[in-house]
Amino acid sequence: MAAARRRFMPDFDPALGDRPLADAVHDIVIGRWQGVRDLLRATGDDWPLRTHRLRLLSHAAAGSSAVETWRAAEPDNPDAAVLRAATEVVRVFHQAIEAGRGVGLDEARLDVAVMACLSAADARPADPMPWVSLLTVARLYEAGISRRELRSWFDELRRRDPFNTEGHVQLLRYYSARWHGTHGRMYDFARDAAGAAPPGSPLPVLVQIARVEEYRYATEGVLGRAPVRDFGRHWHHELAVTEVRRTWERWIDGRAEGPAVPEEIGELNYLAHAACYAGLSEEARLLFELLGTRATRVPWSYTGDATEEFTRWRAHVRATS
Repeated sequence: MAAARRRFMPDFDPALGDRPLADAVHDIVIGRWQGVRDLLRATGDDWPLRTHRLRLLSHAAAGSSAVETWRAAEPDNPDAAVLRAATEVVRVFHQAIEAGRGVGLDEARLDVAVMACLSAADARPADPMPWVSLLTVARLYEAGISRRELRSWFDELRRRDPFNTEGHVQLLRYYSARWHGTHGRMYDFARDAAGAAPPGSPLPVLVQIARVEEYRYATEGVLGRAPVRDFGRHWHHELAVTEVRRTWERWIDGRAEGPAVPEEIGELNYLAHAACYAGLSEEARLLFELLGTRATRVPWSYTGDATEEFTRWRAHVRATS
């Protein structure tokens, strides 16, 4: 058993086990768009799966011209409009990363991405993804956007998909101290959304995502502050532990039995990480067994090397599958 554990290696598959998505990403890399069109058509209105696929496709498309080629070939295809908008948002984030934190982007460039999202929303009115994209790009405005506009975009998202996880995560980050809010505002939003979510929804894990965002803010020394060196109890004080248990009860106890699907792998990694650091070994073991080898670099990379973190904690709680 010990030898088997030493041989274990987490799989940081960008597609999170979604093989049709991996094939479509490969098509983008080689400049083909037909497989992407067919994948999105087959995905239909399964909003969690569609949001997951569009988000990862947009990251692949950001470095190619495949989505523009598709738009030119099928200008009236609404899926192409939605992917194009999501891709524009990824591109402006890449520009922000290249510019460096604290360097504001040209607002006219951000406005182009916003207009692409609004055009996509008109092209496919039922789709929540353009509104997810808008909530994502909102962070990049140097002073944020007006409270009224932010609320309007979030309301439009919820009209289409009330418990859309990715959209809630993007708004949580907007409210974080790293961007346009405070720790308190971020936690209030996370806890309110968690409390309103139906049984089996992954939204309660927003509280654990908020805890990671706070940790990242403190340890990276944002805006020139010295990093916080002693932050250990952040993960395992009484409230942190209680909230991990609460997320388990609301989400894991309420979800349908069966293997984890690709669109929940990211959130399951957040909860497994939180359970490990909260000292909840049994919950962590069951989460690792639900995940199998499917790992995501975030949040493990914020507390060490992602491969070492995932492997060490999995062995520590004696996960067997």
